[in-house]
Amino acid sequence: CIKLSCLCLFAIRLLSGDVPLLRAGDENVERGNWSSKREYMLSMIGYAVGLGNVWRFPYLAYKNGGGAFLIPYTIMLAVAGIPLFFVESSFGQFCSQGPINVWKAVPMLQGVGVAMMLVSTLVTIYYNVIIAYSLYYLFVSFQSHLPWSCSSGSWNCTSTPGGQLHETHRPFIYYRVTLARPELFCARVCDGSFAGRCNESVFGGSAALPVCNVTGTLKVPSEAYWDEVVLQRSAGMDETGPVLWHLALCLLLAWVLIGAALFKGIKSSGKVVYFTAIFPYVVLIILLVRGLTLEGALDGIEYYIGTKSDLSKLSEAGVWKDAATQIFFSLSIASGGVTALSSYNKFHNNCYKDSIVVCVTNCATSVFAGFAIFSILGHMAHVYQKPVSEVANAGFGLAFIAYPDALSQLPVAPLWSVLFFFMLLTLGLDSQFASIEVISTCLQDSFPTILKSGRGFVTASVCIVLFLLGLPCITRAGIYWVTLIDHFCSGWVLLVAGLLEFIGLFYIYGGNRFIEDIEMMIGTKSALFWLWWRICWFALTPLVLLVILAWSWYTFTPPTYGPVGYPSWALSLGWCMITFCLMWIPAVAVRRVLGARGNLWQRLKAACTATDDWGPYLDRHRGERYSRQRKRDTVELGFVVSSVSLSRFYYTFCPVL
Repeated sequence: CIKLSCLCLFAIRLLSGDVPLLRAGDENVERGNWSSKREYMLSMIGYAVGLGNVWRFPYLAYKNGGGAFLIPYTIMLAVAGIPLFFVESSFGQFCSQGPINVWKAVPMLQGVGVAMMLVSTLVTIYYNVIIAYSLYYLFVSFQSHLPWSCSSGSWNCTSTPGGQLHETHRPFIYYRVTLARPELFCARVCDGSFAGRCNESVFGGSAALPVCNVTGTLKVPSEAYWDEVVLQRSAGMDETGPVLWHLALCLLLAWVLIGAALFKGIKSSGKVVYFTAIFPYVVLIILLVRGLTLEGALDGIEYYIGTKSDLSKLSEAGVWKDAATQIFFSLSIASGGVTALSSYNKFHNNCYKDSIVVCVTNCATSVFAGFAIFSILGHMAHVYQKPVSEVANAGFGLAFIAYPDALSQLPVAPLWSVLFFFMLLTLGLDSQFASIEVISTCLQDSFPTILKSGRGFVTASVCIVLFLLGLPCITRAGIYWVTLIDHFCSGWVLLVAGLLEFIGLFYIYGGNRFIEDIEMMIGTKSALFWLWWRICWFALTPLVLLVILAWSWYTFTPPTYGPVGYPSWALSLGWCMITFCLMWIPAVAVRRVLGARGNLWQRLKAACTATDDWGPYLDRHRGERYSRQRKRDTVELGFVVSSVSLSRFYYTFCPVL
């Protein structure tokens, strides 16, 4: 009767989604595995290829010598990007654990995993706000005229009486002028002076008033739309203002999409990535083909990577620093995502080949995206009769100002706008899937008894909490919060974590031992094969990370958003976020040392020695190098349910007994 009751309770939980349905093909039936190799590769590519590939790399390449920038970029990929990516994917796959539990290899450094999870949490908060921006632009693009274009009739775009644009050959509007009544608008007169009579229509047809004292700046319609409609941006971070409900609804929708895709963990997200990882490439191809047919497109490509490449830039240290930084952040390494996703691989998966494919695909995507972006910007420069350098931008300026402005100049502009922002949406969602997976995996690995059977509950709870934490980022001062978190959290913490990974694995755990662990998964390799990796892992890659960290510290400047600076309390908050992420590294190390026995040296040695349960997750993969005292019994209920012991089965599925 007891067994029958347990079976009935298990069936109820299985149907309700509390217990994941594990396929017979799963090698690790406790944690689960990817349903197929394709799902893993698409998920990893989707995680690595994000918004930075579209809105950061093209601008960096143009700024740092065009085609010449590809030389340091490729070198840094070989000496820093691929080696670290290979380490993290091997690390997670070997022990089938998330970013925190993998450090059973070196318990003293388990705080590195905690720091990775925390920084992923902070980055996820503001990254989803960017997805909310993309959703809003996507929705408002479904109309006959884009709302940030002059043809929409929403903006007072100045032009000469003859119908030609004024001397800048670009439509401008005035906003935020200083008047006795600041809510009034002033239009710039056609001769280009910085004063004009107030628009009579604003006053309900009253007579023209005296000349305005204009102190605002000229804005293109797309910039005014971004600042005044989407963000409703305040004058600074001190002026928070209310929550913007149009963005709040978009943010809620973004979290609903992520929660739905990850409700069953990798089993559900692995199906979603078939679309979200492939669709951006379809859009990039469409945009490139359309861009190449436009007048001025070749000028944009020439500025990007062409005959105007400047090889002399290679002598500048900043170019090499930009290349290394872009590689590091573009591959999303040292943030826990690579380790978390690879932990669901089968033990003998060839993580070496996977690392090469993902890294090369990521970098090739960055280069390819640049052609699609700069072909359109070249046409925009041609229309405005300006050099490409004056219309090119990076970050928010490219994604939500320059490129939308360029798209508004095209025939059937709403179609191209829908495609572009839908592409940004899918790029962002892929990266978010892995970031949420980091948090969920860390929680479930740390509290397996409580959370292992409630994956949907964990995912939903994480999404709800992060949605609430993201609300300050969608106030009138929200863009300042987004910039602040991005400036402080996505830099130094990741560099420190990456550097400590190499120190922990290759100088404490043992580089030769780690190589032997990898060979247990992919097979024995020759000494010549490992020669390059030894050079990188023991010397080159840690040195590159150390140089980037030191350079970033030396060249640190307080964050700004355009001309707007940050108050001292905001900068202090930024440093507090860094401290909060990094403090767990020494805190956990001290706890491990104090918890050990013996004198100081014995305590340090014990804290740096792998735990007894470190190694491959399943007994059959542990071999002679890793022995485990406890064994797992297999419970069969017509199909494989779990390979946990019978007592754990009763505890998990029949807690009432």
